[in-house]
Amino acid sequence: MTVKVDPAEFAGKRVLVSGGTKGTGRATVDRFLAGGARVITAARGTPEPIDGVEFVQADLTTAEGSQALADAALDRFGGIDILAHVIGGSSTPGGGFVALTDEHWLSELNLNLLATVRLDRLLVPTMIERGTGAVVHVTSIQSILPLPESTTAYAAAKAALRTYSKSLSKELGPKGVRVNVVSPGWIMTKSAVVFLERLQVMNGGTMEDARQSVLDALGGISIGRAAEPSEVADLIAYLASDRAGAIHGAEFVIDGGTVKTV
Repeated sequence: MTVKVDPAEFAGKRVLVSGGTKGTGRATVDRFLAGGARVITAARGTPEPIDGVEFVQADLTTAEGSQALADAALDRFGGIDILAHVIGGSSTPGGGFVALTDEHWLSELNLNLLATVRLDRLLVPTMIERGTGAVVHVTSIQSILPLPESTTAYAAAKAALRTYSKSLSKELGPKGVRVNVVSPGWIMTKSAVVFLERLQVMNGGTMEDARQSVLDALGGISIGRAAEPSEVADLIAYLASDRAGAIHGAEFVIDGGTVKTV
């Protein structure tokens, strides 16, 4: 379904999207651009330029990388009105908790928790000074639905981000800055397609068999499919917009009904 976007919805807004060069992050960048925002993002490599987007080469899993992006945002934009933290992912091996070394744990925490915490610490104070701003943290349903074979560290890091987000909302709400959380389930990014192809090669069968194996591992998805990156991006944009001016300290799950409990 094509969503009609108001090209002036975010006119004059300065937006930072972490993890904005691929997957859901790229879809989020495109959504804010479509609404007329000025956008800045970062990546460790040097991706193809995105028209209208300021880019910083920086590793956001490090304090130095976060500082470099924050400095660029302040220098080039004079501040940020919207922080959309889409950065995240997991590279830990399967094999349960005993397979995870200290290095695995630190890697997951730096990517899925501390990258967001550091950028907030560097940029939210300017929002407080102006008495306005919107922050959206992207967590995951894994925070309440971990898969012990492969996502223990990732899920724990996202759970920590979820708790941090609630605490931050309590502190910032009275100061004019809204904080909300988006918790996606399975998203059909290019990386997800590559993962399905790997499963197909490993297990044989068709791509549909591979897709069904993921659905089975998740316990099924009520709508029968993963979310599209653009659907998650639309939700992030809505929560950052003036239309959501009374929404604060909330978590919005976008998982197609994967989580079956209240």
